[in-house]
Amino acid sequence: MNVLAPLRRGPAVPARRVEADLVVLGVEVALVAAAVAVGLLLNARGVGLHADAAPLYASWRPHLGWGTPAALLVAAGVLGWGVRWARTAGWGRLLVAAYLAAVGWTMSLALVDGWSAGFTRRLTAQAEYLHEVPRVTDITAMLAGFSARILDFQPDAWSTHTAGHPPGALLVFVGLDRIGLGGPTLAALACVLVGATVTVWVPVTLRALGAGEAARSVLPFLVLLPGAIWVGVSADGIFAGVVAAGLALLAVRGLVAAAVGGLLLGFALYLSYGFVLVGILALAVGLLRPQQRWPALFVALVGAGTVVATFTLAGFWWLDGYHLVVERYHQGWAADRPYGYWVWANVAALLLCGGPVLGPALRRTALAAAGPARAVATRWRGPDRAAGLTGPDALRGTGPTVLLPLAAVLAVGAADLSGLSKAEVERIWLPFVAWLLVAAAHLPPPAQRVWLAGQVVTALAVSHLLWTVS
Repeated sequence: MNVLAPLRRGPAVPARRVEADLVVLGVEVALVAAAVAVGLLLNARGVGLHADAAPLYASWRPHLGWGTPAALLVAAGVLGWGVRWARTAGWGRLLVAAYLAAVGWTMSLALVDGWSAGFTRRLTAQAEYLHEVPRVTDITAMLAGFSARILDFQPDAWSTHTAGHPPGALLVFVGLDRIGLGGPTLAALACVLVGATVTVWVPVTLRALGAGEAARSVLPFLVLLPGAIWVGVSADGIFAGVVAAGLALLAVRGLVAAAVGGLLLGFALYLSYGFVLVGILALAVGLLRPQQRWPALFVALVGAGTVVATFTLAGFWWLDGYHLVVERYHQGWAADRPYGYWVWANVAALLLCGGPVLGPALRRTALAAAGPARAVATRWRGPDRAAGLTGPDALRGTGPTVLLPLAAVLAVGAADLSGLSKAEVERIWLPFVAWLLVAAAHLPPPAQRVWLAGQVVTALAVSHLLWTVS
């Protein structure tokens, strides 16, 4: 089912759809404004939000930087030339150009804060992984004793980010150091270069699942992602790249690729405890595969299980780590941060990361899902039930531009309601934001530049009004 066909056939966008998009945009603006206003009020009253510029983990500091003209140049290039070129360019050249543009956009936004503060020193804080790298002299011993050092207020406790994640996150930076790519500058560069690959992996996934035209329409939104502010520079940029690569390899043809995808997704479980929710996206991708659906899911599961077995045999049991992290989480700021504020303010932070296009695009996605859902329900209840689409075939009828964003919504919703993601979600949820943006495929082509301009304004406003350096 080609969900984009109605948009291509129509000579103009129906006025009521445009009005509905504007209503959703108004709701988004009101939500962000409310989150900012309530955040200011709660901070003034001394409530422990631990975020001076709530709903973002940042502080108010209007400024310009060397990255300002570069960001404007990249944005102008994508808006003025890139959107049109994305529809006609050869696939390989398009992906290379998109990746380079994403790297340029991410670096430009980082350099708004300056070369040192915005890039080379972003990962040098005591809470970061690099603080622990020199202390890891034996990887095997580190894995075996990792859980014992998760809880705070003990002499050998891990720093905040290391304690809050499984050991795979620390292993990434230890591995970079062991191969001669240590130090904060190269680590920051790795975050940018790996994080920008999301711009490649998401379109590859869509094309492999039969939505090649949608992949082209979504690509400019991935390049000009406001969340690139946190890709450059945070480890969550690397996490997003690993997750996207795993899902893409699960989608492309061949069982070997699916097995490697499973290995990457299994490793993702050891980058963040929250990535157990990536399983929702992985299941959606597997069910949408046009060929070898069940064998691919099986070999991917074997690949993921191999990673789990390896870490377990090395002495780290994931569930032990998770339970200790929940306890550590409530030893820190999370004990002060009010759930009643963050459970909805997190959504405002997500909008600032994903951009204002999220609401209208997801609204159109929900509408696109409604028709197939009603048809499947009718067939299931009717006398011709046996002839109708059921199970995975019914899911495939909705298409990847519907099922993948809805799977990402489900994952983010679960994370939000859990109460284990109070604040800082603008970087923590980066691996899900790219899949939410797949919904932008449902926007009519004439409106794409307008919404892209909104993405650019959001990114520039956040990077120039706020100091996002932790």
